[in-house]
Amino acid sequence: MAMSAGRGDDQPMMDMNTTPLIDVMLVLLIMFIITIPIQTHAVKVDLPINDPNQNKPLIDPQKNKIVIQPDGVVLWNGAATDPATLQQYLTQTTQLNPEPELHFQPDPAARYEKVDQILAIIKRSNVSKLGFIGNEQYRNDF
Repeated sequence: MAMSAGRGDDQPMMDMNTTPLIDVMLVLLIMFIITIPIQTHAVKVDLPINDPNQNKPLIDPQKNKIVIQPDGVVLWNGAATDPATLQQYLTQTTQLNPEPELHFQPDPAARYEKVDQILAIIKRSNVSKLGFIGNEQYRNDF
């Protein structure tokens, strides 16, 4: 028994051989994959530049003061600051020996939400010497 490649025993095979075509396509595909540049997923971040000439509010080794103004601006020793920087200052104060006092003075017109946010930051920093300053402004004399 012999195997026949055609439709009949005496007819030639009419189908095209696709094996070389597939080989060429695979080689081209591999060449395209190799030549594609590597994609880098980078996030560009503008980091702050440390300027030694800039007057940063320093941490006082005796006492520091946080003031919340009526418009919600938080002041650290008289200079405006944001919550992340305030957290860093408070962490630095807790590492000093002895730990300096922290005076907290919110304005009566300041929003309670902002005062609560700053108090939460103070609590997370594990400040042990905290004093409320200016409580007499909340007293009503009738």
